Amino acid sequence: MTFEKSRPPWDTYFMDIACLVARRATCLRRSVGAVVVKDRRILSTGYNGAPSQVRHCAETGCLREQLAVPSGERHELCRGIHAEQNAIIQAAYHGVSIKGATLFCTHLPCSICAKMIINAGIVRIVYQDGYADALSRDMLAEAQVALAQLPQRPTEEGP
Repeated sequence: MTFEKSRPPWDTYFMDIACLVARRATCLRRSVGAVVVKDRRILSTGYNGAPSQVRHCAETGCLREQLAVPSGERHELCRGIHAEQNAIIQAAYHGVSIKGATLFCTHLPCSICAKMIINAGIVRIVYQDGYADALSRDMLAEAQVALAQLPQRPTEEGP
């Protein structure tokens, strides 16, 4: 008996992992996951939420919601750290170079994350959902960071 199964392409495989990482997010507004990959090897992961040793928004409430801050604006008014930032910080914390890597992220990074991505030497971003931050896209294009958007896949339900 032969067993046939379809293997996902690498971009889909790593995006699926980014979606799984996003399930750890503690942000009340949006769950984002990020995976940094080089040579088909995962170097680091990150999700959005409060820094270590700081209470999560589930305990304190969403500061951005309390202040009526629109999505894509005033990123500094938040207790949380973005998934992309966490992935970059985790790599640095553990002494792992991410120069020349690809970032798989459930959402297009904001302009603050874009600046970090550019300076970290990441050369490609694969994402699923857009984000309301035109400056991010402009800076990534100027720095020649390649962008690829993958369509969202339907959720597979178990039996």
